[in-house]
Amino acid sequence: MTADDRLSALAAKAGIFPRFRDLEQQVRPTSPDTYRALLRACGIAAGTPAEVSESLQALEAEEKSALLGRDEYATTGEATVLTARQEVAWHVCADTTGEVLAAGRSEGCRISLPPLVSGVHTLHLDAGGEKQSFSLIVSPRQTPSLSDLGAGQETWGIVAALYGLHSEENAGPGDYSDLAELARTAGRSGAGFLGINPVHALGWSDNSTISPYSPSHRGFLHTGHIAVPGRHRSCSPGPLIDYATHRPLHDASLAAAFDLFGTSRTTAEERSFDAFCRNGGKPLLDFARFETLSETHGADWRVWPDHLRIPQASAPGAPDDRIRFHLWLQWMADAQLRAAQSAGLSAGMPVGLYLDLAVGARLGGAEAWGAQASQAQGVSIGAPPDHLSPAGQNWQLTGYAPVKLRAQQYAPFRQVLAQSMRHCGLLRIDHALGMNRSYWIPDDGTPGGYIRQPFRSLMAVIAIEAERAGTAIVGEDLGLVPTGFRNEMAARGLYGYTVLQYEKTRNGRFRRPSRLRSRSLACFGTHDTPTLQGYRAGDDIRWWEKLGWISGDEVAKAKTARKKDLATLPGGGGGTAAQGDSFRDGVHRALSRSAAALVAVQLDDVLNVTDAQNLPGTISEHPNWQRRYPARVEELAGNPGLKRTAQIMARAGRSAGHKDSRKETGCKS
Repeated sequence: MTADDRLSALAAKAGIFPRFRDLEQQVRPTSPDTYRALLRACGIAAGTPAEVSESLQALEAEEKSALLGRDEYATTGEATVLTARQEVAWHVCADTTGEVLAAGRSEGCRISLPPLVSGVHTLHLDAGGEKQSFSLIVSPRQTPSLSDLGAGQETWGIVAALYGLHSEENAGPGDYSDLAELARTAGRSGAGFLGINPVHALGWSDNSTISPYSPSHRGFLHTGHIAVPGRHRSCSPGPLIDYATHRPLHDASLAAAFDLFGTSRTTAEERSFDAFCRNGGKPLLDFARFETLSETHGADWRVWPDHLRIPQASAPGAPDDRIRFHLWLQWMADAQLRAAQSAGLSAGMPVGLYLDLAVGARLGGAEAWGAQASQAQGVSIGAPPDHLSPAGQNWQLTGYAPVKLRAQQYAPFRQVLAQSMRHCGLLRIDHALGMNRSYWIPDDGTPGGYIRQPFRSLMAVIAIEAERAGTAIVGEDLGLVPTGFRNEMAARGLYGYTVLQYEKTRNGRFRRPSRLRSRSLACFGTHDTPTLQGYRAGDDIRWWEKLGWISGDEVAKAKTARKKDLATLPGGGGGTAAQGDSFRDGVHRALSRSAAALVAVQLDDVLNVTDAQNLPGTISEHPNWQRRYPARVEELAGNPGLKRTAQIMARAGRSAGHKDSRKETGCKS
């Protein structure tokens, strides 16, 4: 075997793809340099031929001596038989308490496990003194469905940008109190759910990041959305949010509110706060320590002093009173998000909030700092060229290294999932394809490549957390989808993601609404695509031309193609002949009659907004994540566009016609 053969064999064992097909179906082989960079990211030595040989031999020896597979699986409440390589004594320890759930001895190589509760348990084996341990992932067959949530087989909802909300009391960015008001309006309009952008923590000391898809930590909440007592109009009511003006005023208000809490808190508040901190455990405490340290050393932990770059070493350098402040911020955010979910359920929404889980966290943020043992090092998550970005994308986000995450029994991912599902009935997993394979881009400029993720294990973990939270799951499955991926997702109970703008047949015509995937959430567009009116006006094409991405003949071709698309868009009424409200209503009517179980309408489209929320591939060139809605939340209940959309959905039988059977006190906390 040559040195290149050994490198390829080692990469294959680590799950690195030898090649992939791009958007144009061109085969892109993975270079040796990419192999080495991705192996290094996994913590596997491969810098020299000698290291490659040693690493390969070690993995082969581990595989040969293993009594079982890397992860083993069972279905919740069902007996399971596993096959070991020899006779063993065994016992199963619970994932949270460590208590022994079951024990016995195999019959030959057959290990007969009794029915077990859901969890990532540890299966201990003893083969004549040789002891080994494996993860035993016990999960339900499927994640909760709409019917399980009391929403029937079909429903609809509104999707809005939380930061874009504003009210009489708050000029924006939107806060959790504005969210509660919109949830009440949505529920009373017959919507089954209200979706918003990710509300992950962006970082107390990071004054530049405004994208909700570039969080510091996905397992905690953005404190910039906390509604402070005596809310104030810190920003001018213009079309764009002035974050630079708002942020210091809001931070000062939070600090004053914390001081007031310290002097006038009630016994009930103190107990609630203490219980929240206990339940949050070490992950919450580590996050508060990170936030505290960032105030002195900056938002990026990679430039901190060496002794602070490891979470366990951070406690002595962080003052307790400031840690308590950041714990209090999370307590406040959690309580207000819970209140918003309660408001929606009480107003008649059977599902309630529909939250969004970002694909990853910033490389220098709190999540990467606290979960270094499971993270890929020296790479960032991205995407090869596709229809969203023909040049490809580098998201500058950290990702899990499969071998490292498996060694942690998926604990960091489970913490993120559990937090994200605490106060919602529906969770969207952004770029769900990343559960099957991730596109890693090395920091040193080496070309990117794909690495396989432990898909079966990740899906099982999602099912465990979804069952515990009572949350249905939507997997955003756009892009270069591997064969069979959508079928596997559906078999697990997840709903797919159907964007009408991309639903075309091979002859280039839009797919009929009746032919859309039934087990999916259907929408016209997303935060990364043009709005309905923007699509009709060709606003995205205008921006591409303005930025120099296309010019001359390409502009003309794009405009011609758009006219053709408008002529065949379901419900579009022939494109330009249908203007304003009639164009919007026609598309919404087509979606309402589609086969999709869930239909989402953008608040932008309800209000006939032209500008997109985000233009992929831009940072400062386009006003991403800054646009304020043209109407206050108090005005939306009487908005003609919302009333008309609600009527369309009701006539299609999608509206929630009854109060949710779950009591307000029964929502997750």
